[in-house]
Amino acid sequence: QVQPVESGGGLVQPGGSLRLSCAASGLTFKMYTMSWFRQAPGKERDLVATITDDGATTTYADSVKGRFTISRDNAENTMYLQMNSLKPEDTSVYYCFSAFRGLAYWGKGTLVTVSS
Repeated sequence: QVQPVESGGGLVQPGGSLRLSCAASGLTFKMYTMSWFRQAPGKERDLVATITDDGATTTYADSVKGRFTISRDNAENTMYLQMNSLKPEDTSVYYCFSAFRGLAYWGKGTLVTVSS
């Protein structure tokens, strides 16, 4: 069964950094467009960043541009989200999402809490 697995969440102070990882097994990782979503309590799940299968193109939500960087290592079947200058409003569960020609898989999420 395909199940992307997120890791790297935790508690961080405002202005701090975290690096999230998403390890995806059971699929041909290099063919999938990969994304990070996040969902804060009581709010909808929002797209944070996307990276194409070859890593050549990345897109970001306006709220994270200049602070977050999405990347991937196709040899390791892993995607990353480097988060810098974190703000309390970045507090959310962060989800990994993989998509290829109608196939789509969600991870179970990792919690990021930004608080002093």
